[in-house]
Amino acid sequence: MQSTEQPRLAPRARAVEPFHVMRLLERANRLEAEGRSIIHLEVGEPDFPTPEPILAAARAALEGGAVHYTPAAGLPQLRERLSRYYAERYGASVAADRILVTPGASGAIQLVFQALLEPGDEVLICDPSYPCYRQVLRLLGVEPRAVAVDAADDFQLSAARAEAAWSSRVRALIVASPANPSGTLLGREQLAELHALCRARGAALIVDEIYQGLVYDAPDHTALELAEDVYVINSFSKYFGMTGWRLGWLAAPRAAVEVMERMAQNLFIAPNTPAQHAALAAFEPATLEILEQRRACFRARRDALLDGLRRLGFGIDGEPKGAFYLYARLPEQVGMDSMQFATTMLEEVGVAATPGHDFGCHGAERHVRFAYTCDLPVIDEALGRIDRFLAQCRSR
Repeated sequence: MQSTEQPRLAPRARAVEPFHVMRLLERANRLEAEGRSIIHLEVGEPDFPTPEPILAAARAALEGGAVHYTPAAGLPQLRERLSRYYAERYGASVAADRILVTPGASGAIQLVFQALLEPGDEVLICDPSYPCYRQVLRLLGVEPRAVAVDAADDFQLSAARAEAAWSSRVRALIVASPANPSGTLLGREQLAELHALCRARGAALIVDEIYQGLVYDAPDHTALELAEDVYVINSFSKYFGMTGWRLGWLAAPRAAVEVMERMAQNLFIAPNTPAQHAALAAFEPATLEILEQRRACFRARRDALLDGLRRLGFGIDGEPKGAFYLYARLPEQVGMDSMQFATTMLEEVGVAATPGHDFGCHGAERHVRFAYTCDLPVIDEALGRIDRFLAQCRSR
């Protein structure tokens, strides 16, 4: 007889919230399986395939038998190549032994949080921001201390706002540039002010740069230009087009990397070996040429979707300069919150978007995130469908 007794699970595990967008994605996939035409503007994944030079390097590695464990910190040659990439592209001096290769940026986030924080600590985060920050922190018994930011702040945390929200238990501050969900950037001066505040308060500054490289109409830079005591998280997923390969990295003070390498040995053993060999080709001129062409495509898509949404009455202040997202205020006449809007729009016109509720509480009911990860003709079709849906909303 099958037991009906519920398993005994830790309260922290039970408290983890799901991505609302995954429920919408599941429904969108079901509708597609039924023959419906669905336009996906919800998922934060580039639609381009992994560049061929990276695929070729992976095939060569597999054929050469590169399927065994690497050091927990990653292939030495990949760490060296990342160090050179920072010097060549950003003029930043980051020694290879300050870089740790990880199973995706998610692995880097876990290592940094666990290395720096104890149960009962607090971490300042933006509201809205990437939802996994909150969930991983709470799993560790650490409280995310959310600071409301909005369009007037460019959806970024200033040093003044951070200082006003500071408590005696804050041990770190995490920001993202380019940011998810807003696509906005932090300038060098803003980062320097946040770094100075953290250093004065004895806290760590953590900067999520996983959308680095996908920057438009603005200088592309790294927080590693500031000092050696900054913690930077990055990934091969977004700019390099390697989402499913699950490969990321982090850069940190040398002593912290030594500790996190021991942690990685126990948590992950090692990053994916074929993926690391493939990633060595990510920095070749032929690959970078492909990636820069794709960046130009993303910029054109941003312009088309930005103009189109504004014409339809969505509020997008400023011009998001990075990533591939637009975080838009719902038109006044919609008459529903973002969760209902996203759910109903999917059902009625087959356009999937992410409700603001995934990214926090502040203004969540009034905002929707659109990802411009599809071709221009598809974006045009999506805008037409959204226009029809808004007309239906007004006539209700």
